[in-house]
Amino acid sequence: MHLDIWLLLGSALVLCAIVAVRLSHKAGLPTLLAYMGLGLFIGESGPLHINFDNVELAETLGLAALVLILAEGGVTTSWRHVRPAVPAALSVSTIGTLISIVVVALAAMWLVGLDWQPAFLLAAVLAPTDAAAVFSVLRRLPLPSRLSGLLEAESGFNDAPVVIIVVTLSAHAGAPNIAELLGVMVYELVAGGILGIAIGWLGAQGLRRIALPASGLYPIAVLSLAIGSYGAATLLHASGFLAVYVSAVVLGNARLPHRPATRGFAEGVGWLAQIGLFVMLGLLASPSELPGQIVPALVIGFVLLLIARPLSVWLSTIGFKFSWGEKMFASWAGLRGAVPIVLATIPMVEHVEGADRLFSIVFNIVVLFTLLQGPTLPLAARLCRLKGDEQARELDVEAAPLEELHADLLEVRIPADSMLSGVEIFELRLPPGASVTLVVRNGSSFVPEPTTPLQAGDTLLVVTTTAVRDATERRLRAVSRKGRLAGWFGETGT
Repeated sequence: MHLDIWLLLGSALVLCAIVAVRLSHKAGLPTLLAYMGLGLFIGESGPLHINFDNVELAETLGLAALVLILAEGGVTTSWRHVRPAVPAALSVSTIGTLISIVVVALAAMWLVGLDWQPAFLLAAVLAPTDAAAVFSVLRRLPLPSRLSGLLEAESGFNDAPVVIIVVTLSAHAGAPNIAELLGVMVYELVAGGILGIAIGWLGAQGLRRIALPASGLYPIAVLSLAIGSYGAATLLHASGFLAVYVSAVVLGNARLPHRPATRGFAEGVGWLAQIGLFVMLGLLASPSELPGQIVPALVIGFVLLLIARPLSVWLSTIGFKFSWGEKMFASWAGLRGAVPIVLATIPMVEHVEGADRLFSIVFNIVVLFTLLQGPTLPLAARLCRLKGDEQARELDVEAAPLEELHADLLEVRIPADSMLSGVEIFELRLPPGASVTLVVRNGSSFVPEPTTPLQAGDTLLVVTTTAVRDATERRLRAVSRKGRLAGWFGETGT
């Protein structure tokens, strides 16, 4: 009966969280607020009176959930989309993070009266933007691809250096050796990045050559490789957070079988991780202690939002040719979420003096400034005169391996705005070894003739040998973007 009650309660919480996603989506808010609200509602001051105060367990589960969220973010990140912004994102994630920490720490000592250690801990905990919050809000806004790529990549990269700083400050009573700390950061970040690339590349090569007996095994294998990279990196004293994100990006952008299914599975796992994480953090918070830290939270929050974040963005993006409007929006869009709250549990586990107060300040900042920033992002984009890139919608291509035939089966869905509409089969000019074998239209399927015209909404089944699969995909994408005369326009489909 005890298990039955918990299963019923758990399923009810997940369903309530799913409904909350819809409500927060319409309001333009990250879903973390609704989830933490659920945790507060069922917590020690709520009707169910669930008392959860195990900080060590909260830290462990929180870090595990962040690994899953980063893996989902990496799998669903388009490398083509973020690649131009990666150098700037690395600069913001390292140089910008250090600038933000120094500014916020000085403000915390001067305005709030904190000692140097809790001040720098508070600043470090608040430095990283949250991947879940950024992905859930910014991917709905029509932004220039380079700017959205910067914000997405930054949220994936900046957890790694901050974790190193927070752990170091929590473990040492005295001031750490700055040169030694920077050396450790450089080693962990470089080693974590290299390990993530290696595991992602080797895993992709293996999955491309092995035909698994069920399509559902591919998503499990991809996430297992990404999560395994975290464990491998931490065993080598490298950055596990960077390794898991980088390996997930590599795997998510490799030409693997059943890629759309893998992305869908990763998104589902990511949502579950977010729900569990935010509800747990709501349970961990003590509602009776939060109101007393609202004033310090507002002071530090506005320093972070109006001074530290803009200064760090402007200085760390010098030379990257971002416009004034793009820098202003990036400054306002530095959303905080679960990451700062989870990191705030590390000083509590290490019994740092004043850690409970630090946790309450961070919790208040996340809630209050998410309410301020989230709904105003569309207005901020308009005031900064930002518009989305006018690019043709990409084809959705899913592949299944036919290992014994040394071939692949491509499933191509033609979107509404594709230039494939009206093109006849023979005009596709697919390379030798590739053929359109079936067309599914309006719920019925047929074998096309060479002169059969394609229509928006069609699904094509294309059989191609392994050797010409990449060329086939490139040709289909080229025709989708520029039509039957794609070659004349110099469109190669890359």
